[in-house]
Amino acid sequence: MPSETITTISPITGKPILTRQGIDESDFDGILSASKKAFSTFRYTHPLSKRQEIVQKVLKALSERQNELGREVTEQMGRPITYTPKEVATAVKRGEYLLKVSDEALKDTPGEPEEGFKRWIRKEPVGTVLVVFAWNYPYIILVNSLIPAILAGNTLLLKPSPQTPTVAERFLEMFTEAGLPENVIQVIHAGNFDTVKALVKRPEVNAVSFTGSVAGGIAIQNAAKDRVIPVALELGGNDPAYVRDDVDVAWAAAEIVDGAVFNSGQSCCSIERVYVHESIYDTFLKEVVKVLEGYKLGDPFDEKTHLGPVVSVQSAKNIAVHLNDAKEKGAKVLTPDVFASGVAMGPAFVRPELLADCTHQMRVMKEETFGPLIPVMKVGSDEEAIGLMNDSNLGLTASIWTKDTEKAEQLLERVEAGTVFVNRCDYPAPDLAWTGWKDSGRGVTLSKFGFEAFTKLRSWHVKAYPNK
Repeated sequence: MPSETITTISPITGKPILTRQGIDESDFDGILSASKKAFSTFRYTHPLSKRQEIVQKVLKALSERQNELGREVTEQMGRPITYTPKEVATAVKRGEYLLKVSDEALKDTPGEPEEGFKRWIRKEPVGTVLVVFAWNYPYIILVNSLIPAILAGNTLLLKPSPQTPTVAERFLEMFTEAGLPENVIQVIHAGNFDTVKALVKRPEVNAVSFTGSVAGGIAIQNAAKDRVIPVALELGGNDPAYVRDDVDVAWAAAEIVDGAVFNSGQSCCSIERVYVHESIYDTFLKEVVKVLEGYKLGDPFDEKTHLGPVVSVQSAKNIAVHLNDAKEKGAKVLTPDVFASGVAMGPAFVRPELLADCTHQMRVMKEETFGPLIPVMKVGSDEEAIGLMNDSNLGLTASIWTKDTEKAEQLLERVEAGTVFVNRCDYPAPDLAWTGWKDSGRGVTLSKFGFEAFTKLRSWHVKAYPNK
Protein backbone atom coordinates (compact mmCIF):
# COMPACT_ATOMS: atom_id res chain seq x y z
CA MET A 1 0.00 0.00 0.00
CA PRO A 2 1.56 3.37 -1.02
CA SER A 3 2.19 5.92 1.72
CA GLU A 4 0.13 9.06 2.04
CA THR A 5 1.04 12.06 -0.16
CA ILE A 6 0.71 15.31 1.78
CA THR A 7 0.22 18.50 -0.22
CA THR A 8 0.85 21.99 1.13
CA ILE A 9 -1.50 24.57 -0.37
CA SER A 10 -0.36 28.19 -0.49
CA PRO A 11 -2.83 30.45 1.33
CA ILE A 12 -1.58 33.27 -0.90
CA THR A 13 -2.35 31.71 -4.29
CA GLY A 14 -4.50 28.71 -3.37
CA LYS A 15 -2.14 26.49 -5.37
CA PRO A 16 -0.02 23.47 -4.30
CA ILE A 17 3.57 24.40 -3.43
CA LEU A 18 5.03 21.32 -1.70
CA THR A 19 4.42 17.60 -1.33
CA ARG A 20 5.76 15.17 1.23
CA GLN A 21 5.34 11.45 1.73
CA GLY A 22 3.66 10.64 4.98
CA ILE A 23 4.44 7.70 7.20
CA ASP A 24 2.00 4.93 8.11
CA GLU A 25 2.05 2.24 10.79
CA SER A 26 4.24 -0.02 8.66
CA ASP A 27 7.03 2.54 9.11
CA PHE A 28 6.83 2.66 12.90
CA ASP A 29 9.15 -0.27 13.68
CA GLY A 30 12.05 1.12 11.68
CA ILE A 31 11.65 4.69 12.97
CA LEU A 32 11.33 3.68 16.60
CA SER A 33 14.09 1.09 16.50
CA ALA A 34 16.49 3.68 15.05
CA SER A 35 15.51 6.19 17.72
CA LYS A 36 15.99 3.70 20.53
CA LYS A 37 19.39 2.64 19.21
CA ALA A 38 20.52 6.26 18.88
CA PHE A 39 19.38 7.02 22.43
CA SER A 40 21.33 4.07 23.84
CA THR A 41 24.60 5.72 22.78
CA PHE A 42 23.88 9.47 22.48
CA ARG A 43 23.17 10.01 26.18
CA TYR A 44 26.59 8.54 27.08
CA THR A 45 28.83 9.63 24.21
CA HIS A 46 27.58 13.21 24.24
CA PRO A 47 27.64 14.71 27.73
CA LEU A 48 25.85 17.98 28.37
CA SER A 49 28.88 20.07 27.42
CA LYS A 50 29.02 18.44 24.00
CA ARG A 51 25.27 18.77 23.48
CA GLN A 52 25.58 22.45 24.37
CA GLU A 53 28.29 22.90 21.72
CA ILE A 54 26.03 21.36 19.08
CA VAL A 55 23.05 23.52 20.04
CA GLN A 56 25.25 26.64 19.96
CA LYS A 57 26.31 25.83 16.39
CA VAL A 58 22.69 25.27 15.37
CA LEU A 59 21.56 28.58 16.81
CA LYS A 60 24.37 30.36 14.95
CA ALA A 61 23.32 28.71 11.68
CA LEU A 62 19.68 29.56 12.36
CA SER A 63 20.59 33.21 12.85
CA GLU A 64 22.65 33.32 9.67
CA ARG A 65 19.77 31.83 7.62
CA GLN A 66 16.89 33.81 9.13
CA ASN A 67 15.96 35.66 5.92
CA GLU A 68 15.87 32.47 3.83
CA LEU A 69 13.94 30.57 6.49
CA GLY A 70 11.56 33.47 7.05
CA ARG A 71 10.72 33.56 3.37
CA GLU A 72 9.80 29.87 3.46
CA VAL A 73 7.42 30.53 6.35
CA THR A 74 5.77 33.37 4.41
CA GLU A 75 5.31 31.12 1.37
CA GLN A 76 3.83 28.29 3.39
CA MET A 77 1.52 30.01 5.91
CA GLY A 78 1.16 33.57 4.62
CA ARG A 79 2.55 35.85 7.35
CA PRO A 80 4.06 39.02 5.82
CA ILE A 81 7.75 38.90 4.99
CA THR A 82 8.36 41.91 7.23
CA TYR A 83 7.80 39.67 10.26
CA THR A 84 8.85 36.11 9.43
CA PRO A 85 12.65 36.56 9.69
CA LYS A 86 11.99 38.13 13.10
CA GLU A 87 10.30 34.91 14.19
CA VAL A 88 13.50 33.03 13.41
CA ALA A 89 15.52 35.65 15.30
CA THR A 90 13.18 35.27 18.28
CA ALA A 91 13.59 31.49 18.13
CA VAL A 92 17.35 32.01 18.33
CA LYS A 93 16.99 34.23 21.42
CA ARG A 94 14.79 31.64 23.11
CA GLY A 95 17.27 28.92 22.28
CA GLU A 96 20.14 30.99 23.64
CA TYR A 97 18.31 31.51 26.92
CA LEU A 98 17.51 27.81 27.28
CA LEU A 99 21.13 27.03 26.51
CA LYS A 100 22.27 29.53 29.17
CA VAL A 101 20.16 27.98 31.92
CA SER A 102 20.70 24.35 30.94
CA ASP A 103 23.56 23.76 33.42
CA GLU A 104 21.41 24.96 36.28
CA ALA A 105 18.25 23.24 35.05
CA LEU A 106 19.90 19.84 34.56
CA LYS A 107 22.37 19.72 37.44
CA ASP A 108 22.24 17.16 40.26
CA THR A 109 20.43 18.10 43.46
CA PRO A 110 22.32 16.99 46.61
CA GLY A 111 20.51 15.27 49.44
CA GLU A 112 20.93 16.15 53.10
CA PRO A 113 24.40 15.27 54.45
CA GLU A 114 24.57 11.86 56.14
CA GLU A 115 27.63 10.23 57.64
CA GLY A 116 28.91 7.39 55.47
CA PHE A 117 26.63 8.16 52.51
CA LYS A 118 26.58 10.04 49.23
CA ARG A 119 23.02 10.90 48.21
CA TRP A 120 21.72 12.96 45.31
CA ILE A 121 18.95 13.34 42.73
CA ARG A 122 19.88 13.23 39.06
CA LYS A 123 17.81 14.40 36.10
CA GLU A 124 18.01 11.87 33.30
CA PRO A 125 16.59 11.87 29.75
CA VAL A 126 13.26 10.10 29.21
CA GLY A 127 14.16 8.48 25.87
CA THR A 128 12.30 8.99 22.60
CA VAL A 129 10.23 12.20 22.56
CA LEU A 130 7.52 12.78 19.96
CA VAL A 131 7.13 16.51 19.21
CA VAL A 132 4.00 17.47 17.27
CA PHE A 133 3.91 21.20 16.55
CA ALA A 134 1.73 23.80 14.84
CA TRP A 135 2.18 26.03 11.79
CA ASN A 136 1.39 29.50 13.18
CA TYR A 137 4.83 30.19 14.73
CA PRO A 138 6.65 27.01 13.73
CA TYR A 139 10.24 28.00 14.57
CA ILE A 140 9.35 29.50 17.93
CA ILE A 141 7.09 26.61 18.91
CA LEU A 142 9.61 23.95 17.93
CA VAL A 143 12.48 25.60 19.79
CA ASN A 144 10.41 25.50 22.99
CA SER A 145 10.56 21.69 23.01
CA LEU A 146 13.46 20.76 20.75
CA ILE A 147 16.24 22.63 22.53
CA PRO A 148 15.54 21.46 26.12
CA ALA A 149 14.82 17.92 24.94
CA ILE A 150 18.13 17.65 23.08
CA LEU A 151 20.08 19.31 25.89
CA ALA A 152 18.59 16.80 28.32
CA GLY A 153 19.95 13.95 26.16
CA ASN A 154 16.82 12.61 24.46
CA THR A 155 16.18 11.48 20.92
CA LEU A 156 13.34 13.13 19.02
CA LEU A 157 10.71 12.46 16.40
CA LEU A 158 9.62 15.80 14.92
CA LYS A 159 6.16 15.90 13.31
CA PRO A 160 5.58 19.30 11.69
CA SER A 161 2.27 20.66 10.51
CA PRO A 162 1.57 19.75 6.87
CA GLN A 163 1.31 23.51 6.28
CA THR A 164 4.95 24.18 7.25
CA PRO A 165 6.80 20.91 6.58
CA THR A 166 10.22 22.43 5.92
CA VAL A 167 10.75 23.78 9.44
CA ALA A 168 11.63 20.43 11.02
CA GLU A 169 13.68 19.50 7.96
CA ARG A 170 15.76 22.67 8.23
CA PHE A 171 16.47 22.00 11.90
CA LEU A 172 17.54 18.45 11.07
CA GLU A 173 19.92 19.79 8.40
CA MET A 174 21.50 22.24 10.82
CA PHE A 175 21.85 19.71 13.63
CA THR A 176 23.46 17.24 11.23
CA GLU A 177 25.91 19.92 10.05
CA ALA A 178 26.67 20.67 13.72
CA GLY A 179 27.68 17.06 14.36
CA LEU A 180 24.57 15.48 15.89
CA PRO A 181 24.70 11.69 15.46
CA GLU A 182 22.34 10.00 13.02
CA ASN A 183 18.77 9.34 14.14
CA VAL A 184 18.99 11.42 17.31
CA ILE A 185 16.50 13.59 15.44
CA GLN A 186 14.16 12.12 12.85
CA VAL A 187 11.57 14.08 10.87
CA ILE A 188 8.28 12.38 10.15
CA HIS A 189 5.35 13.67 8.09
CA ALA A 190 1.75 12.69 8.66
CA GLY A 191 -1.40 14.37 7.38
CA ASN A 192 -3.69 11.79 8.91
CA PHE A 193 -4.02 12.47 12.64
CA ASP A 194 -4.95 8.83 13.26
CA THR A 195 -1.36 7.98 12.33
CA VAL A 196 -0.08 10.34 15.00
CA LYS A 197 -2.42 8.87 17.62
CA ALA A 198 -1.27 5.36 16.71
CA LEU A 199 2.35 6.43 17.16
CA VAL A 200 1.57 7.87 20.61
CA LYS A 201 0.33 4.43 21.66
CA ARG A 202 3.62 2.73 20.86
CA PRO A 203 5.62 1.76 23.98
CA GLU A 204 8.87 3.00 22.42
CA VAL A 205 7.55 6.60 22.61
CA ASN A 206 8.53 7.82 26.08
CA ALA A 207 7.06 11.34 26.07
CA VAL A 208 4.92 13.58 23.89
CA SER A 209 4.98 17.34 23.40
CA PHE A 210 1.99 18.66 21.46
CA THR A 211 1.19 22.22 20.38
CA GLY A 212 -2.09 22.77 18.58
CA SER A 213 -5.83 22.89 19.04
CA VAL A 214 -7.73 21.85 22.15
CA ALA A 215 -9.41 19.07 20.17
CA GLY A 216 -6.02 17.83 18.96
CA GLY A 217 -4.59 17.92 22.47
CA ILE A 218 -7.49 15.94 23.89
CA ALA A 219 -7.06 13.37 21.11
CA ILE A 220 -3.36 13.01 21.97
CA GLN A 221 -4.17 12.72 25.68
CA ASN A 222 -6.76 10.02 24.97
CA ALA A 223 -4.31 8.13 22.77
CA ALA A 224 -1.89 8.00 25.71
CA LYS A 225 -4.51 7.16 28.37
CA ASP A 226 -3.45 3.52 28.72
CA ARG A 227 0.18 4.45 29.30
CA VAL A 228 2.04 6.33 32.02
CA ILE A 229 4.13 8.83 30.05
CA PRO A 230 4.55 12.61 30.17
CA VAL A 231 2.17 14.38 27.76
CA ALA A 232 2.78 18.13 27.53
CA LEU A 233 -0.03 20.10 25.86
CA GLU A 234 0.12 23.72 24.70
CA LEU A 235 -3.36 24.39 23.34
CA GLY A 236 -5.70 27.23 22.46
CA GLY A 237 -6.61 30.50 24.09
CA ASN A 238 -9.58 32.84 24.35
CA ASP A 239 -7.42 35.54 25.83
CA PRO A 240 -9.14 38.59 27.36
CA ALA A 241 -7.98 42.19 27.71
CA TYR A 242 -9.52 44.69 30.12
CA VAL A 243 -9.04 48.41 29.46
CA ARG A 244 -9.62 50.47 32.61
CA ASP A 245 -10.82 54.07 32.53
CA ASP A 246 -7.52 55.72 33.49
CA VAL A 247 -5.51 54.85 30.37
CA ASP A 248 -4.29 56.94 27.48
CA VAL A 249 -7.00 55.64 25.17
CA ALA A 250 -5.15 56.16 21.89
CA TRP A 251 -2.11 54.29 23.21
CA ALA A 252 -4.22 51.43 24.55
CA ALA A 253 -6.12 51.13 21.26
CA ALA A 254 -2.89 50.78 19.26
CA GLU A 255 -1.56 48.12 21.64
CA ILE A 256 -4.82 46.17 21.66
CA VAL A 257 -5.10 46.15 17.86
CA ASP A 258 -1.55 44.84 17.53
CA GLY A 259 -2.25 42.16 20.14
CA ALA A 260 -5.43 41.10 18.40
CA VAL A 261 -4.55 41.06 14.71
CA PHE A 262 -0.79 40.45 14.48
CA ASN A 263 -0.25 37.30 12.40
CA SER A 264 -3.91 37.75 11.40
CA GLY A 265 -4.87 36.83 14.94
CA GLN A 266 -3.46 33.34 14.48
CA SER A 267 -1.80 33.05 17.85
CA CYS A 268 -2.87 31.07 20.88
CA CYS A 269 -2.07 34.14 23.00
CA SER A 270 -3.52 36.86 20.79
CA ILE A 271 -6.21 39.08 22.31
CA GLU A 272 -9.52 37.42 21.47
CA ARG A 273 -11.95 39.58 23.47
CA VAL A 274 -11.77 43.11 24.85
CA TYR A 275 -13.62 44.57 27.83
CA VAL A 276 -13.63 48.37 28.06
CA HIS A 277 -14.86 50.54 30.90
CA GLU A 278 -18.08 52.30 29.94
CA SER A 279 -16.68 55.79 30.57
CA ILE A 280 -14.12 55.44 27.74
CA TYR A 281 -15.95 52.86 25.61
CA ASP A 282 -17.01 55.13 22.71
CA THR A 283 -13.67 56.91 22.63
CA PHE A 284 -11.82 53.59 22.58
CA LEU A 285 -13.83 52.37 19.57
CA LYS A 286 -13.07 55.57 17.65
CA GLU A 287 -9.37 55.21 18.40
CA VAL A 288 -9.36 51.56 17.24
CA VAL A 289 -10.90 52.66 13.93
CA LYS A 290 -8.09 55.21 13.52
CA VAL A 291 -5.46 52.56 14.20
CA LEU A 292 -7.01 50.11 11.73
CA GLU A 293 -7.02 52.78 9.04
CA GLY A 294 -3.23 52.60 9.11
CA TYR A 295 -3.08 48.85 8.52
CA LYS A 296 -2.60 47.25 5.12
CA LEU A 297 -4.04 43.86 4.12
CA GLY A 298 -2.41 42.47 1.01
CA ASP A 299 0.50 40.69 -0.64
CA PRO A 300 2.64 39.22 2.15
CA PHE A 301 5.78 39.70 0.04
CA ASP A 302 5.20 43.47 0.06
CA GLU A 303 7.20 44.84 3.00
CA LYS A 304 4.51 47.48 3.64
CA THR A 305 1.88 44.80 4.31
CA HIS A 306 0.74 44.27 7.89
CA LEU A 307 -1.71 41.41 7.29
CA GLY A 308 -1.52 38.60 4.77
CA PRO A 309 -3.98 35.74 4.29
CA VAL A 310 -5.05 33.41 7.05
CA VAL A 311 -3.64 29.93 6.74
CA SER A 312 -6.38 28.38 4.59
CA VAL A 313 -9.76 28.90 2.98
CA GLN A 314 -11.27 26.66 5.65
CA SER A 315 -9.82 28.91 8.34
CA ALA A 316 -11.38 31.93 6.63
CA LYS A 317 -14.73 30.14 6.64
CA ASN A 318 -14.40 29.32 10.35
CA ILE A 319 -13.70 32.98 11.13
CA ALA A 320 -16.72 34.01 9.07
CA VAL A 321 -18.92 31.73 11.19
CA HIS A 322 -17.93 33.65 14.34
CA LEU A 323 -18.30 37.00 12.58
CA ASN A 324 -21.77 36.22 11.25
CA ASP A 325 -22.92 34.79 14.58
CA ALA A 326 -21.89 38.03 16.32
CA LYS A 327 -23.65 40.20 13.75
CA GLU A 328 -26.83 38.13 13.98
CA LYS A 329 -26.82 38.59 17.77
CA GLY A 330 -26.44 42.36 17.64
CA ALA A 331 -22.75 43.18 17.21
CA LYS A 332 -22.02 46.31 15.17
CA VAL A 333 -19.24 46.19 12.59
CA LEU A 334 -17.16 49.37 12.76
CA THR A 335 -14.32 48.31 10.48
CA PRO A 336 -13.04 51.12 8.22
CA ASP A 337 -13.45 50.65 4.47
CA VAL A 338 -9.71 50.73 3.74
CA PHE A 339 -9.56 46.92 3.52
CA ALA A 340 -12.17 46.38 0.81
CA SER A 341 -9.67 46.07 -2.07
CA GLY A 342 -7.40 43.68 -0.18
CA VAL A 343 -10.13 41.12 0.37
CA ALA A 344 -10.39 40.65 -3.40
CA MET A 345 -6.91 39.08 -3.46
CA GLY A 346 -8.22 35.61 -2.62
CA PRO A 347 -10.56 33.61 -0.42
CA ALA A 348 -8.00 33.21 2.39
CA PHE A 349 -7.55 36.98 2.81
CA VAL A 350 -9.58 38.07 5.83
CA ARG A 351 -9.77 41.72 6.82
CA PRO A 352 -9.56 42.66 10.51
CA GLU A 353 -13.02 43.32 11.94
CA LEU A 354 -13.90 45.63 14.81
CA LEU A 355 -17.09 44.42 16.52
CA ALA A 356 -18.84 46.66 19.03
CA ASP A 357 -21.60 45.88 21.54
CA CYS A 358 -20.56 42.26 21.93
CA THR A 359 -21.99 39.97 24.60
CA HIS A 360 -21.23 36.54 26.01
CA GLN A 361 -24.09 35.11 24.00
CA MET A 362 -21.80 35.39 20.96
CA ARG A 363 -19.40 32.62 20.01
CA VAL A 364 -16.65 35.14 19.34
CA MET A 365 -16.55 35.94 23.08
CA LYS A 366 -16.66 32.33 24.28
CA GLU A 367 -14.58 30.35 21.78
CA GLU A 368 -11.18 30.68 20.16
CA THR A 369 -11.60 32.39 16.78
CA PHE A 370 -7.95 32.28 15.65
CA GLY A 371 -8.50 35.18 13.29
CA PRO A 372 -8.25 38.98 13.08
CA LEU A 373 -11.48 39.86 14.90
CA ILE A 374 -11.60 42.49 17.66
CA PRO A 375 -14.80 41.94 19.66
CA VAL A 376 -15.40 44.67 22.25
CA MET A 377 -17.78 44.63 25.21
CA LYS A 378 -18.69 47.48 27.57
CA VAL A 379 -18.27 46.91 31.34
CA GLY A 380 -19.20 49.04 34.31
CA SER A 381 -16.63 47.98 36.90
CA ASP A 382 -13.51 45.99 37.69
CA GLU A 383 -15.69 43.31 39.27
CA GLU A 384 -17.75 42.85 36.12
CA ALA A 385 -14.61 42.71 33.98
CA ILE A 386 -12.92 40.03 36.11
CA GLY A 387 -16.06 37.89 36.12
CA LEU A 388 -16.28 38.04 32.33
CA MET A 389 -12.56 37.40 31.84
CA ASN A 390 -12.95 34.16 33.81
CA ASP A 391 -16.09 33.10 31.93
CA SER A 392 -14.23 30.72 29.61
CA ASN A 393 -13.01 27.14 29.57
CA LEU A 394 -9.64 28.44 28.35
CA GLY A 395 -6.95 30.15 30.41
CA LEU A 396 -3.72 30.85 28.56
CA THR A 397 -3.10 34.60 28.97
CA ALA A 398 -4.93 37.73 30.10
CA SER A 399 -4.04 41.42 30.21
CA ILE A 400 -5.13 44.55 32.05
CA TRP A 401 -4.38 48.03 30.72
CA THR A 402 -4.16 50.78 33.33
CA LYS A 403 -1.96 53.44 34.91
CA ASP A 404 -2.55 51.83 38.31
CA THR A 405 -0.26 48.82 38.01
CA GLU A 406 -0.62 47.94 41.68
CA LYS A 407 -4.39 47.66 41.28
CA ALA A 408 -3.90 45.61 38.12
CA GLU A 409 -1.73 43.13 40.02
CA GLN A 410 -4.45 42.75 42.66
CA LEU A 411 -7.07 42.12 39.99
CA LEU A 412 -4.91 39.65 38.07
CA GLU A 413 -4.51 37.54 41.21
CA ARG A 414 -8.15 36.60 40.59
CA VAL A 415 -7.83 35.93 36.84
CA GLU A 416 -7.67 32.28 35.76
CA ALA A 417 -4.77 32.25 33.29
CA GLY A 418 -1.26 30.81 33.17
CA THR A 419 0.36 34.09 32.07
CA VAL A 420 -0.93 37.54 32.98
CA PHE A 421 0.18 40.91 31.69
CA VAL A 422 -0.14 44.53 32.75
CA ASN A 423 0.11 46.96 29.83
CA ARG A 424 1.50 44.22 27.58
CA CYS A 425 0.18 41.16 25.75
CA ASP A 426 1.03 38.37 23.35
CA TYR A 427 4.58 37.80 24.61
CA PRO A 428 5.93 34.48 25.92
CA ALA A 429 9.12 35.48 27.75
CA PRO A 430 11.88 32.83 27.61
CA ASP A 431 12.74 33.23 31.30
CA LEU A 432 9.15 32.74 32.48
CA ALA A 433 7.09 29.56 32.40
CA TRP A 434 4.77 29.25 29.39
CA THR A 435 1.82 27.26 30.65
CA GLY A 436 -1.92 27.08 30.09
CA TRP A 437 -4.64 26.74 32.70
CA LYS A 438 -8.01 25.06 32.22
CA ASP A 439 -8.33 23.58 28.71
CA SER A 440 -5.43 25.69 27.42
CA GLY A 441 -2.91 23.06 28.30
CA ARG A 442 -0.85 21.01 30.68
CA GLY A 443 2.83 21.20 31.48
CA VAL A 444 5.39 23.93 30.87
CA THR A 445 7.74 25.17 28.18
CA LEU A 446 10.38 27.91 28.49
CA SER A 447 12.21 28.99 31.66
CA LYS A 448 14.22 26.54 33.75
CA PHE A 449 10.99 24.60 34.27
CA GLY A 450 10.77 23.90 30.54
CA PHE A 451 13.26 21.04 30.93
CA GLU A 452 11.05 19.06 33.30
CA ALA A 453 8.88 17.46 30.60
CA PHE A 454 11.99 15.90 29.07
CA THR A 455 13.65 14.49 32.18
CA LYS A 456 12.95 11.89 34.82
CA LEU A 457 14.45 11.77 38.30
CA ARG A 458 16.71 9.11 39.74
CA SER A 459 17.60 9.16 43.43
CA TRP A 460 21.06 7.85 44.35
CA HIS A 461 22.10 6.28 47.69
CA VAL A 462 25.78 5.31 47.89
CA LYS A 463 26.92 3.85 51.23
CA ALA A 464 30.58 3.48 51.93
CA TYR A 465 31.64 -0.17 52.20
CA PRO A 466 32.11 -1.02 55.89
CA ASN A 467 35.67 -1.70 57.01
CA LYS A 468 35.81 -4.76 59.29
